[in-house]
Amino acid sequence: MFVSSEIAIRATGLAKSYRSGDSELVIFSDLNIDVARGERLALVGESGAGKSTLLHLLGGLDTPSEGAIYFGHKDICKLPQNELADFRNRELGFVWQIHTLLAEFTALENVMMPLLIRGQSRDQAEPVSLARLDEVGLRNRATHRAGELSGGEQQRVVLARALVGDPKVLLADEPTGSLDYRTGEMIMELIEDLHRSRNLTSIHVTHNLNFARRADRVLALERGQLSESA
Repeated sequence: MFVSSEIAIRATGLAKSYRSGDSELVIFSDLNIDVARGERLALVGESGAGKSTLLHLLGGLDTPSEGAIYFGHKDICKLPQNELADFRNRELGFVWQIHTLLAEFTALENVMMPLLIRGQSRDQAEPVSLARLDEVGLRNRATHRAGELSGGEQQRVVLARALVGDPKVLLADEPTGSLDYRTGEMIMELIEDLHRSRNLTSIHVTHNLNFARRADRVLALERGQLSESA
């Protein structure tokens, strides 16, 4: 697929560490990454290497100890919390390994949530959300609650929710990690199709090297450093 030469996301001098008693636990330091507009990037590495931490930082869900994260010319590390929350709501879509659906709500209500948070009325949010459910093949399950859906169906609802606000960037952390291989394959094919049809920039954290190699580029995070992976 076409990948633009324009940089969609740029992180420079990125560091993350935590205090652990009297010592400091360094996850990584002086880490740099560029992601091109339209690129589908896979992040791989051993458990505990910091892949999810990096994804959380790039998604504005955590704050780096040092460094800057640019979306275009905007450094999201400098945004006030209310502006950062609005940026996440409008510009980013998130998919996690654990489905994170609200059990007391229907599939449709779960998908509508980002739009309701944005301030849209139910009448405004419902047709858009139904269209996203249709896009992932679940319009006929719109009135079912999370517990009435299979694992693969729940992950498709999560995808619909991630895309309901027309984000430019999709961030996925082990989106097939809790699924069997066949269902995981279906979800990855759906993510790939949506990436193309919606002209997304996507970053996927995965342990599955077969899935990773289907991305435009693979980066391995090892010992706090990123390197190109075959």
